Amino acid sequence: MRELRPEELRRRCDARSFFEFKTTAELEPLREVIGQQRAVRALEWGLGIKDPRYNIYVAGGPGTGKMSIVRSFLERVSAKEPRPPDICYVHNFADPYTPRYLLLPPKKGSRLRADMSKLIELLRRDIPTAFKSEEYQERKRGIDEAVNEKREALFGELERRARKAGFALQRTPIGINSIPLVAGKPMTEEEYKQLSEAERRALEERHHEVRLQIEETIRRAGALEEERAFRLEELNREVAAFAVEPKIAALKEAYGEEPRVAQFLEEVQEDILTNLGMFIAERGEAEGAGPSEELRRYEVNVLVDNSKLAGAPVVVEENATYPNLFGKVERRVALGVLTTDFTMIKPGALHRANGGYLVLNANNLFRNPLSWEALKVALKSGMITIEDPATVLGFTATEGLRPEPIPLQVKLIIVGGHELYAILQAFDEDFQEFFKIKSEFDSEMDWDEKYVKKFGPFIRARVLERPGLRDFDRTGVARVVEYATELAEDQRKLSARFSDIMAIIREASYCAEREGAKYVTAEHVERAVQEKHYRSNLIEEKLQEMIARGELVVEVDGAKVGQVNGLAVYELGDFSFGRPTRITANVFAGKDGVTNIEREAELSGKIHTKGLLILKGWLGEHFAQHKPLSLSASITFEQSYSEIDGDSASATEAFVLLSALSGVPLKQSIAVTGSLDQKGEIQPIGGVNEKIEGFFKTCKLKGLNGHQGVIIPEKNVQNLMLSGEVIEAVREGKFHIWAIETVDEGIELLTGLKAGRRLKNGKFERGSVYAKVERRLRQIAASLKAEEKEEKPG
Repeated sequence: MRELRPEELRRRCDARSFFEFKTTAELEPLREVIGQQRAVRALEWGLGIKDPRYNIYVAGGPGTGKMSIVRSFLERVSAKEPRPPDICYVHNFADPYTPRYLLLPPKKGSRLRADMSKLIELLRRDIPTAFKSEEYQERKRGIDEAVNEKREALFGELERRARKAGFALQRTPIGINSIPLVAGKPMTEEEYKQLSEAERRALEERHHEVRLQIEETIRRAGALEEERAFRLEELNREVAAFAVEPKIAALKEAYGEEPRVAQFLEEVQEDILTNLGMFIAERGEAEGAGPSEELRRYEVNVLVDNSKLAGAPVVVEENATYPNLFGKVERRVALGVLTTDFTMIKPGALHRANGGYLVLNANNLFRNPLSWEALKVALKSGMITIEDPATVLGFTATEGLRPEPIPLQVKLIIVGGHELYAILQAFDEDFQEFFKIKSEFDSEMDWDEKYVKKFGPFIRARVLERPGLRDFDRTGVARVVEYATELAEDQRKLSARFSDIMAIIREASYCAEREGAKYVTAEHVERAVQEKHYRSNLIEEKLQEMIARGELVVEVDGAKVGQVNGLAVYELGDFSFGRPTRITANVFAGKDGVTNIEREAELSGKIHTKGLLILKGWLGEHFAQHKPLSLSASITFEQSYSEIDGDSASATEAFVLLSALSGVPLKQSIAVTGSLDQKGEIQPIGGVNEKIEGFFKTCKLKGLNGHQGVIIPEKNVQNLMLSGEVIEAVREGKFHIWAIETVDEGIELLTGLKAGRRLKNGKFERGSVYAKVERRLRQIAASLKAEEKEEKPG
């Protein structure tokens, strides 16, 4: 064992040694990622392979800045790539329920929309004007006169034939009546009655002939009206074509390189000429009135306008619901009825990212299973299909639009945790097929000079990005580096949890701002760290108050048999602290072995239970090589009422059990932490800084006497990043920290006696702790044997 020197308790960052600048205002801002070469290399590899199956899963712990790093990295990469085309939807004249897509070069989507709007406005003006022209009216009158002339001749011939047959014709609103004549005058009823039967039959036959002639004439008159309508339609098309064709031809020339646009313009021209009534009917509208609903079919719905992009799009979708990813078709209420058309198609993230990169948050994406399943279908088919979510789920929905699927070309990046990646790899075949690249972000990096020197440019970049943030002097940067080491809890590492580092940078800048300081110094950073601790340590202070009042019993002086101060860590979200807790053990005659009271009370976690079983293994290896280990013992954490887990107390439990067996008291001024293996080696544990500082605060509360301290595993020395107050107390000899590697070293420090080694005769050194333990075990065994003899009959 050894007592640690103050210099070993914290790694310092000497500002003068590492930084040549005086303030970060002198530095160029950092544009690269610090300490994530593995992740960046994987990103570059995945982005470089232009294959739809080489999408990327970015894995890492919280706070490592995965999302912001990926976004900034993609923005740099995408700036060198071409802009994708604009995405538009237009009316499908053959099938109105299936709007067609158009892909146009950037800027041309909005230009086509404006051109089509202008076209309709011009046609609304020019077509009615053309139909008002004198030439059109003259030709229309000529058609009417020609048809009317034929009609009059037709009915004149009918009347001649009817009179020849002895009938007069009478036209009414509902048809033509035939009236028999007598001497050129209509026959009366009396005259009809005077006719003989033969004369009546002859009259009926002539009447029938006349009716047939009337029907034939009406049919031929109808054909004349059809001829009139046909000739008028041809005239209207001819007249309207003078207004429509030149304008459509100009648009075809402007967009001639896009076959789908040319086809759309041809369909527009044909539809306008076929439905001229929509334009002619507007002649009576007020000047400046907007187009009718029917004219919406000629509009262009620009779904995605990439005209303002500098390169390929980078879209980060935080809320990956199905509509947010795939778009939707909205509806409007008209006369109490829901209606829709292609102009109400709205884009999703896949549309906006098409031709570029789409970044999704894994936790959010997989909370929406419909989104994930539809996303896999899109990746397989290479198409973006907009559907009603109710239809996707198999529910019946009202009939709506089914927009034509759009070709998909996107690199998908999902940002999430390690556990989710392992689950997807194990249980989702499609994930393995389409996500062949894993970019893994580490939560820490090596404490290397090249990384330390990047903290200044990193802070400078944040100052330029965020208004109100102040530059740091080099002492402030050095303290930020030390804070990164505190977060890593390892003197050889720096934390890569830049979100936590940025929080301290922001708060330290605020401290400087309150004082009116131009630059942030180490004192400002230290104050920000203390303020952060103060905001969160209410529970810690309450527990210390209970210790001071004696409600939680903790002794930091004297010595006791079967009692020692263990150290526990409490975690409350982003804040953790340590506090001492009494661990006691009792030993008595019996064969029950070591009883874990926490386990019996169902307050022991699996790892803590395992630690106690390892302790039993060590006891057996040490004291039961040639005889059974006969004892009954109980171990517990006093005043502990919640679950205890972890094996960091297994060495402490070994010490308290050895004290109870040997009868040798343990120093209450020393707290212990460490994990035990079956060979008696002390293994490292977590939360060593919190545990040391927790016991130091208790000792300070009860009064430092120069004998108090903490025993930690030797392998945890590299994890020490203790506060200045603890280091100063160690320097002044008021507090001590010892590092041990074996149980033997710890028991000697706690008791002041030798642990004891086994001699050639098989016994332990006289007066040693282990000799006393073995003597007690023999006494228990002898008493048990005597008890067994007394219980035998006779």
